[in-house]
Amino acid sequence: MPRKFFVGGNFKMNGVADSLSSIVANLNAAQVDPNTEVVIAPPSLYLLLVRQLADPKFAVSAQNVFDKPNGAFTGEVSVEQLRDAKIDWTIVGHSERRTILKEDDDFVARKTKAAIEGGLNVILCIGESLEDREADKTLDVVTRQLNAVAGVLSKEQWAKVVIAYEPIWAIGTGKVATTQQAQEVHATIRKWLADKISPEASDNTRVIYGGSVSEKNCRDLAKEPDVDGFLVGGASLKPAFVDIINSNI
Repeated sequence: MPRKFFVGGNFKMNGVADSLSSIVANLNAAQVDPNTEVVIAPPSLYLLLVRQLADPKFAVSAQNVFDKPNGAFTGEVSVEQLRDAKIDWTIVGHSERRTILKEDDDFVARKTKAAIEGGLNVILCIGESLEDREADKTLDVVTRQLNAVAGVLSKEQWAKVVIAYEPIWAIGTGKVATTQQAQEVHATIRKWLADKISPEASDNTRVIYGGSVSEKNCRDLAKEPDVDGFLVGGASLKPAFVDIINSNI
């Protein structure tokens, strides 16, 4: 059975109530591929608003979650709180949190485990820096990041994970991995899943690409056999996001 195409929109720290309401209204009115799973991730302050306004066919995701239950953790959001707000997904391990906020592999793994055990689905972000790419360490970096998560999840729990490969050097820069570069890394991730987790996980886990995805490059990327969709940043705030959602038609 083919893997269902998946497109996530990470709004990052962008938008206010009026602009986000307009983005959601445009998305609701668009003709989107019914065979593509679409998940949008607004800033946490607007999760409730977006969930209220978005058509039920669109899932809503947090951009982050904490690894502890409710308690004295000022400024954080718990899995239970997201579930109570009818939020079904969270992004974990985005490069901006790894690099700017210094979240390490083990912390990302703990958050992934807490999210899944609490009933959330996870978009798990991995990817290498430009220095890693130039030093030919890309595959070492992404497997190290995956190994940390594999150390805390059961084989069955991988069914709740979408892996987003996002080369840091391509995020927000306009630079995009070539289709060959993306396919090479995605194929390696797929092999890692088969060897480390299970053949079923390899067959069923969606591996999506992120990194300056646009309406101009998405269709070529979508043709690659191991590219199962996209995690979109800035373009998810624009009408062209619909073209990316429909790139697998």
